[in-house]
Amino acid sequence: MFFSKPRNLVGLDIGSSAVKVVELRDLGKGRGYQLLNVALERLSPEAIVDGAIMDAGLVVDTVQRAFTSRKIKGGDVAIALSGHSVIIKKISIPATSEEELAEVIPWEAEQYIPFDVQDVNLAYQVLKGASGGEGNMDVLLVAAKKDKINDYTSVVSQAGRNPVVVDVDVFALQNCYEMNYDSDPSVARALVNIGASTTNVAILKGATSIFWRDISVGGNHYNDAIRKELNLSFEQAEALKRGEEVDGIPVENVSPIIASVNDFIGAEIQKTIDFFKNTTPGENIETLVLAGGSSRIPHLREALAERFSIPVEPLNPFNRVQVGKGVSPEMVEELGSSVSIAVGLAARRLGDNR
Repeated sequence: MFFSKPRNLVGLDIGSSAVKVVELRDLGKGRGYQLLNVALERLSPEAIVDGAIMDAGLVVDTVQRAFTSRKIKGGDVAIALSGHSVIIKKISIPATSEEELAEVIPWEAEQYIPFDVQDVNLAYQVLKGASGGEGNMDVLLVAAKKDKINDYTSVVSQAGRNPVVVDVDVFALQNCYEMNYDSDPSVARALVNIGASTTNVAILKGATSIFWRDISVGGNHYNDAIRKELNLSFEQAEALKRGEEVDGIPVENVSPIIASVNDFIGAEIQKTIDFFKNTTPGENIETLVLAGGSSRIPHLREALAERFSIPVEPLNPFNRVQVGKGVSPEMVEELGSSVSIAVGLAARRLGDNR
């Protein structure tokens, strides 16, 4: 999944409701990044369904539009995958050399992934400072189905760009957080990125990932509930969800519907966090950090704060990023955490192992 040659990459997040593009400049010497360009283009809901590309032509057109609308010229891009086609596992195996590890991993992977090992691309990393017990080593194993990788890299290539890094959403999310915030090694926090159809959850202890999961819930649940209750089109439901009045329907009419879906999404996130607590005794999450286009749904933050009784903070993907002259502060404010994955991808470099 990874190649070599260090050079700047453009972060390209192909979501099920929008294509997001971010171009950063590494200022070097630990001075952080500068935002050179950012774009978001809405994607028709029928183009990608449950993470599967249903209309490649629509996706290609939208990717091209995102680049041309902001005159983004960078050709080498980093993309990310999520959902059922991606498996992330921390495994413990007998300590071995790097050479032997490359031979052992495919055999080990067969025990942990629900797909034929021939059908996936495998990547792995030895977790430094982590011990799997006496004589063992902990390894982070990532498997992604080849057909899913091919589907996404194909549309990027057809759009005239070169997909040189294929990452995973939760890792890009973590990357975005780490480049913008300090991490207390004693504190566990949950990063929750709520997209249109998938919610990514990454739990960090300091700067170390200790849990990952994708949940099949997101902003589309609001649209579906509003459409069902008020017999509206997808576009009308989308506008009402964003707080805009539609055809004389006051926004207040959707408040109970949104509150109900807020509760449903909170319950799904809670199942994941409860699972983490049950499998990781002694760890308590002290903060929930919220990102993604659907994280701005009215009263969602308050509903989650009440449910979990911990602070719920928005992730600002530009917290420590200098905004270049070509990008307006209004645009940065408008897009906000909806481009968090793309920002994390734009900070990637070829040959990265994280």
